[in-house]
Amino acid sequence: MSSVFLAKCINYDVNEIENKIREGFMALGGDNYIRGFIKENSKVLLKPNVITGEKKGALSATHYIFFEAVIRVIKDYTSNISFGDSCGVGEFLKTAEIIGLCEVANRYEVKIENFNKDHLVVSNKEGILCKTFDIARAAYECDVLITLPKIKTHSMTLFTGSVKNQFGCIPGVQKTQFHARMPQVDNFSKMLLDINTLLKTRFSILDGIVAMQGNGPKNGSPYNLNCIIMGDDIIAVDSVATKLIGYEKPTDTPILREAKNYNIGETDLNNIKILGERLSDIEAKDFELIRKKSNTFFYKATNSNLLKRVFAPRPKLIPEKCISCKRCNEVCPKKNKVIKFVSKNGKLIPKWDMNECIICFCCQELCPTGAIHSKQNIIQTLIDR
Repeated sequence: MSSVFLAKCINYDVNEIENKIREGFMALGGDNYIRGFIKENSKVLLKPNVITGEKKGALSATHYIFFEAVIRVIKDYTSNISFGDSCGVGEFLKTAEIIGLCEVANRYEVKIENFNKDHLVVSNKEGILCKTFDIARAAYECDVLITLPKIKTHSMTLFTGSVKNQFGCIPGVQKTQFHARMPQVDNFSKMLLDINTLLKTRFSILDGIVAMQGNGPKNGSPYNLNCIIMGDDIIAVDSVATKLIGYEKPTDTPILREAKNYNIGETDLNNIKILGERLSDIEAKDFELIRKKSNTFFYKATNSNLLKRVFAPRPKLIPEKCISCKRCNEVCPKKNKVIKFVSKNGKLIPKWDMNECIICFCCQELCPTGAIHSKQNIIQTLIDR
């Protein structure tokens, strides 16, 4: 049975968050438990979510105060701490500085790793689907990888948390290549599980104090979920999180469905011992999900384009928000094949060719103004009811 600690935490107060994390480690097994995986002078890599950032404490990213609280706790066990990520758009160091992570890291003498600059190709014999990866060296060579995700919705995977966060260990533009190679969400989910198998992600501390609902993982709205979730089974941590935000069962989300299929981690809430708060006391009642489930949304490679057009969700433009920056086309894995620009009301706006679109939602995810969202097909809306 897996154990997950669930704490109520309503503010980004560094002392309160630090105390909650310490309570969590004590509940999970105390000092001996921590020293069981953080040996003396271990190289610990913290992996926050640094997708993009326009301001300090950006909703789309791991909060800098949350990050500081984690460092305070881990500093008790090793001084050899670093952090890193690879942004979807933009330069990592600049983004990390804008959202407040670099200032915290420098203050606590935490090394900053740029995953885009130093990476290597390694084999992954235990992988389900991917037998090699070009991966960030710091993530691969550390002794302990602790993931620090933000609870958010995601148009392709429905939910992004402990498992999905390590996709940031793939350097730069290579992430779009994975979308092109694996347009089906089941294969994409297997690839994400393979990354975590390769990196042996050791622990997750999930920032759910202010989660993102709706048009995530970048342009959604804040939801005060008021919690921290932590544990050494990252599948179990994500399973608890998906239940908290409103999924009937964790396997309604594709990554956790594939985890169950391959017996990776624990997705059955009956087999997860929840320490701290009761799940029912934290559970959200009105969290805006991307969709209720994904089983019939993402077509298989053998399916026809007709089936895709009938059942699949699709990108939908909010014209008044579009600033004609053309970033949607720049980040599209099938650049210049899916999106064409047409003139409307004096500006150029994107138009999608759904015969070419692989429905990865990179355009939606990285739109700087939130002008693109995921539109659910009316047929699937009726099926989900």
